[in-house]
Amino acid sequence: MGEECRGSMGKHTRGDGIIMYSLIEMLRYKRPEGSQTQKDFCQRFLEPTFGLPDTHGNYILSVGDNPNLCFTAHHDTVHRLEGMQNVLVVNDIVSVADATTSSCLGADCTTGIWLIMNMIEAEVNGVYVIHAAEELGCKGSRALIADDPEWLRHMDAVISFDRFGDTSVVTHQMGMRTASDAFAKSFSYALDMPQLTGDTGGSYTDSNEYVNVVSECTNISVGYYGQHGTKETQCLDYAEFLSDSLVNADWSRLVFERDPAVVEDSWGDWGARGTDSADEDNIEAIKTLVEDHPEKIAKLLDGWGIKYYSLMEEADIDDSKYYGDYSDTYDNYKYL
Repeated sequence: MGEECRGSMGKHTRGDGIIMYSLIEMLRYKRPEGSQTQKDFCQRFLEPTFGLPDTHGNYILSVGDNPNLCFTAHHDTVHRLEGMQNVLVVNDIVSVADATTSSCLGADCTTGIWLIMNMIEAEVNGVYVIHAAEELGCKGSRALIADDPEWLRHMDAVISFDRFGDTSVVTHQMGMRTASDAFAKSFSYALDMPQLTGDTGGSYTDSNEYVNVVSECTNISVGYYGQHGTKETQCLDYAEFLSDSLVNADWSRLVFERDPAVVEDSWGDWGARGTDSADEDNIEAIKTLVEDHPEKIAKLLDGWGIKYYSLMEEADIDDSKYYGDYSDTYDNYKYL
């Protein structure tokens, strides 16, 4: 039977007696960037631990002596409307209780926040950052990098908890290498989680903003599926398992190999994967999304640093209709 979670639970007790900080309660907050619900969430769950955010809305906390690892999540969600939602738990799977009143569950990136809070409570060494406005093109992390905080110069890795599924240690984001294969393997060893393997198909999250200054920048699967939609779910069993593994990890086993000064671009390979194994249902869904929200999609792509001429190249679109007399300015639009 399912349990509809409505109340203000401070703790969620699992059947095996393990007490978890309530990920379920966190998931009740619908938090589009700039909303009052987002502010309420941050005041309730983040500020008692982090204090007030920086001028860009990012929450930053350093734990331990001379940390060299940065762990990140983001506190905004893609909900279309703010407010509170009810969620349903069936066999340790969380979903939206009523899809007519909410556009998504918001496990992206609520689960990442929950994991970080558990690591802080366990006093795991690291710099912890909960970014603002990731869903609007990583605005919070981009502004933080521009500020060039002193602690950033000591980081060997930036590890985001913002990936779907339960197997990924992302090594490429938007076709660009952001973490070495050796790091991905060592991360799996450090957590003693052999199911975690290198993933070259990452999209884009806050860790990518650090790629030019930090050696290893990755994104880790946290157990949600169907993100950004009404069918989004979160597996509580996996979240708990990952949390325990992060708290008990042997971080000394991590390997740092990638040179942030060296750009390894596999965009062509990333794009080719999409054409070789096309998911027609997903393609139709994306087409509808682009038709319904062209401005938001365009702003998102621009925020990722993607220039329209490069997009036409990767999609094999005839540029004559769009480019016309501007062909002599080709170099100005190259995506480097």
